[in-house]
Amino acid sequence: MARDRMRKENRTRRPLARIEARLRRLLEGAGALLLAALFALVMTAVVARYVAGAGFVWSDELATWLFLALVAIGMPLAANGVLAMRLDVLVRSLPQGLGRIAAVLADGIAFHGALVLASGGASVAALVGGHSTVLGLPEWLRFAAFAGGGALTILTLLLSAMRERGLAAAAASLLVGVALYGVAQLSLDIGMAPSLVATLFAGTGLLLGAPLPFALLAGVSMTGPFGGLMPEPAIVQTMVGGAGKFLLLAIPFFLLAGELLTEGGLAERLIRFAATLVGHRRAGLAQTALVSSVLFSGASGSSIANAAFGAKVMAPTLVARGYPPANAAAIVAGVSMLDNIIPPSIAFLILASATNLSVGSLLVGGFVAGGVLALALAIGIHVSVRGVVDASPKASAAERGRALIGAMPAIGLGIVVVVGIRFGVVTVTEASALAVAYAGLACLALRSLDGRGVVTALRKSAAEAAAIGLLIGASAPFAFLLAVDRVSEQMAGVVTALGAGPLAVTLLANLVLLAAGLFLDIGAAILLLAPLLLPVAIAAGLDPIQFGVVLVVNLMIHGLTPPLGILVYVVSGIMRVPAADVFRAVLPLLGVLLIALMALSLGMAAWPALAPSLAALF
Repeated sequence: MARDRMRKENRTRRPLARIEARLRRLLEGAGALLLAALFALVMTAVVARYVAGAGFVWSDELATWLFLALVAIGMPLAANGVLAMRLDVLVRSLPQGLGRIAAVLADGIAFHGALVLASGGASVAALVGGHSTVLGLPEWLRFAAFAGGGALTILTLLLSAMRERGLAAAAASLLVGVALYGVAQLSLDIGMAPSLVATLFAGTGLLLGAPLPFALLAGVSMTGPFGGLMPEPAIVQTMVGGAGKFLLLAIPFFLLAGELLTEGGLAERLIRFAATLVGHRRAGLAQTALVSSVLFSGASGSSIANAAFGAKVMAPTLVARGYPPANAAAIVAGVSMLDNIIPPSIAFLILASATNLSVGSLLVGGFVAGGVLALALAIGIHVSVRGVVDASPKASAAERGRALIGAMPAIGLGIVVVVGIRFGVVTVTEASALAVAYAGLACLALRSLDGRGVVTALRKSAAEAAAIGLLIGASAPFAFLLAVDRVSEQMAGVVTALGAGPLAVTLLANLVLLAAGLFLDIGAAILLLAPLLLPVAIAAGLDPIQFGVVLVVNLMIHGLTPPLGILVYVVSGIMRVPAADVFRAVLPLLGVLLIALMALSLGMAAWPALAPSLAALF
């Protein structure tokens, strides 16, 4: 009987899996086309500005609209898989029966969030009139796109739930979502702070394993019965405003540049060059992974992309040389965190969009912090790697020179981007588009990239960019509630509990970030906490750029810590190594990174007192 039931379930699941796969391919293809169109538009505007000496008044706004469309198309892709940012560690530890109930509730919260998008987007589209002054397009189109994305997400979630847990469980999840959506429409006039309600509900959804962006949306929606000021149309309007910033267009372009380098084989040239520099030292292959990650950081800006690349390319070689699989995975995950520190950094772009800090200044600070962290990781690898003899013969000067020449196309990308941004030659978005053009032309000139590789790069980067854009948009209504409830004042009280001096504020701000990073995605933590903590840091006399850099370093360390530890999950998933084993193996590297964070923090706290003396010397 059990075998017959299993066969019947498999016969039902196969067609659902095929439909789901076709829908995913269709959405990825549409996202790739949008990203290609977005790149063509921005590059045309760049050429017109710097070559022809003229510009298009409408190009920036049209590019922003295309990015919003990309986010809407990618919403269903961000509901499942790594892009969903599901915290399912606690759920997996539950008994089977309780785990199924948690899965049903988690999908129900995801359905609730998707219903908010579909219904709220449709409501705004119906209410908004007028046309864009620059483009002449109806304003309702942007909100209709989000409504369509929400509807497609509902379909995707339903197909996935039916395939994984059966029709009854999928129906139960949908009913939970509809019931929560109905409760959110009530007016109970209960005296609770809306931001607290949103935090509790979103936190519960996150612990159950709901996708983070949809848990945030559902949490904001549930504030309605408690006197919340954000009905569904306002939620979607705030989302569109949060994601529709021209600066954020740099995110898909930097992702695409990194993917092109990977698909075109230029990233492997960086590894060969790194091997000639440090391959002869103790734990030479692990040190090669570190140096190649530092070099790749100058071209990518995405730690997740670097972790995935390292898990496919570096990790198998480490295992073949005698490294235990968990230790190899820990090394790859640990060194990958540098990509969001060393410029160009997507984390710094998100921080700049949330706080209006100078991107160029943040990038300079990222170089300094990246150097300190790389040194710490080198020491951690040297001390922790035992019983593995993997040193290669020392490379000659001629071998290093040839490897450097081979790696120059990839190294040159980072130089062009950072120099262009820092000295104001181009804007951040223009620099990111130039990075894509540079990477594509370099790969084509070397004949290392074909049409299939370009399409693959477009598909991957479009899906990742849409997930990041959705998270940024979903965080905007949540941040609005925090501002309305004056959470920044309460946060200031916590951070200044030991005093309002630079050292006390630095210490407590780091503790707050270390605690929050355990339960918040890195991007969401930046978006929610940076606007709250930055005014306190400035009031204490801390340099805002230095504080922003320390904040990103602090939160990036949580890519390696349970229960979220996104870098660990990416690497362990590709290598098929239990995440728990990788979390244990990464502890030595985590220790040296925390020491480096302490050094950077103490330097930042001492800077207000040292700066006048240093200025007098020079």
